[in-house]
Amino acid sequence: MDIADNGYRYCPKCAAPLAAAVLGERERLTCPAGHWTHWDNPLPVLAALVEFEGRILLARNAAWPEKTFSLITGFMERDETPEQGVARELKEETNLDAQAIALIGVYEFMRKNELIIAYHVQASGAIRLSEELLEYRLVAPEKLRAWRSGTGYAMADWLRGRGLSPEFVDWPANS
Repeated sequence: MDIADNGYRYCPKCAAPLAAAVLGERERLTCPAGHWTHWDNPLPVLAALVEFEGRILLARNAAWPEKTFSLITGFMERDETPEQGVARELKEETNLDAQAIALIGVYEFMRKNELIIAYHVQASGAIRLSEELLEYRLVAPEKLRAWRSGTGYAMADWLRGRGLSPEFVDWPANS
């Protein structure tokens, strides 16, 4: 990503136009008066591979094309652990309660400058989707197909951990 395309143009303290400067080995946007630097650090995202009644819940975001399903994801909030955050996101997006939470792994998602912290979450309750999600599927673990990016790699690692060989599919190009 071009440094000028990150959305920051002015110092949040003095409103001076930001200027590119090399700090360490990278170019950063900085305030010429030294008030502020945009470090452009990756954003932590939580992902839940949700096991519900022996199957895996995949959901389709309202902004995605038909037949495009993924894990439940969301952003961490201040003053919560990743485990608390993934349980909160699960409740907000599906109405399910997390019964057990286990780390799968941490995955890069450079296209969106995100760091995905993925968990296997055993859940219970009644599924009721938030307005962010249009539909869901419950898939037997042996029928899951992973995709070649962030949460897809988490799914593949989870499958390998259960002695299953992951198969990969292409994620639609327009999503």
